[in-house]
Order: sequence, then structure tokens, then C-alpha cells
Amino acid sequence: MPERVATGEIAERLHDQRAAKKESNLAVEIVEGLLLAIVAVTTAWSGYQSTLWDSRSVASYGGSSKLRIAAQGAQTTAGQQMLYDSTTFNEWLVAAQANNTALTSFLERRFRPEYKTVFDAWLQTDPLKNPNAPPGPAFMPQYSNASAALAQRLDKEATAAFDAGNHAREIGDEYVRVTVLLAVVLFLTALSQRFDIRKVRLGIIGTALAVLTYSMFALATVGT
Repeated sequence: MPERVATGEIAERLHDQRAAKKESNLAVEIVEGLLLAIVAVTTAWSGYQSTLWDSRSVASYGGSSKLRIAAQGAQTTAGQQMLYDSTTFNEWLVAAQANNTALTSFLERRFRPEYKTVFDAWLQTDPLKNPNAPPGPAFMPQYSNASAALAQRLDKEATAAFDAGNHAREIGDEYVRVTVLLAVVLFLTALSQRFDIRKVRLGIIGTALAVLTYSMFALATVGT
């Protein structure tokens, strides 16, 4: 009879130990399940952001190229206009020195409107008699070229777009790095399920949680 009681007690203890172990494993499995769920959602989000920022980078680079081409075109136009202004003005000087009023009037009508305004202001300085007058309209403070100003503005916009493309690419790379870290979390979580030893399993899960925490921090600070 005592032997039966002892055997019953041992069986009951074993049952309790198995139940406690089962409950303990259940808690670990719940943590693992939560980890997998969080990693799945976070990985999807990080991958989406990486693709999004890569697209923005490509768009910025494309916009920068278009702006740069437009700037070069405007600069070429400005150079042609300045050459035309200079050539026409030189012809005007020759005609003015020869007192050929018909030719000077003809050339003045051929000046570009933008240049003609500065030319008229230059004439007010009495340049043919005043030795202190500017050598030509191009040396007047009012002188400017709209095409050259446009080229400068477009070039600055192209540079800004290129820098924005670089910034977007860097952000996309940061999201890729976070995605890699999340893949490590996924691997560790799957690995922990291969072990029955509770301490080993908890150690692996702890490592996974640490990597996940760092990954979440990295996500929160991307681009800052």
C-alpha cells in the first residue's frame, strides 16, 4: 500500500512538472509569436519605405538632369546674345565715330530690347565726350542678361535636386539596413524554436528582442 502511495505521489509530481513546463513553454511561444508578428509588419513597412525613397531618389536625379540640360541651353543662349550685343555695339561705335547717323540708327533698332534699355542709360553718360563714362553698356550697373540669370537659377535648382536625390538614396539605404536587422530577428526567433532547453531558448529570444529594439530605434530615427 505505501508503495502505491509513493508511486502515485511521484506520478503526480511528474504531472505537475510537465504542466509547469508546458505553461512555461506556452509563455515562450507567445513571445515568439508576438516577435514574428511584429517583425513581419515592420519588415513590410521598412521594405515599402526603402522602395519609396529609392523611387524619390530616381525622380530627383531625373529632375536634376533635365534642369542641368535646360541650364546649359540657357547659358548657350546667353553667350550668343552677349556675342550679338558686343558685335552690334562695336559696329555702332565705328558708325558713331564716322558720324554715320543712318547706320547708328539702324543698329540701334537692331539692339535687343533688354540691351537697348541699358544702351540708352549708357548714352546718358555722354560716353563719346565724357572720359569717365563706362566703356560700354555691358559695364553699366543696369546691365544684365535674362538668359544668363535663368541659367544660373536652373543650375542651382539642378544642384538642389541632385542633393535631394542623394539624401533620398541615403534614407533608402538606411531602410535596407533596418530590413537586414529585422531578418536577423526573424532568424533568431525561428532558431529559438529548435531548442527544448529553456535557458538557451530564452537567451536567443533575448538577443532577438535586443536586435528588434535597436531596429525599431533605427526606424524611428531614419533621416534625422
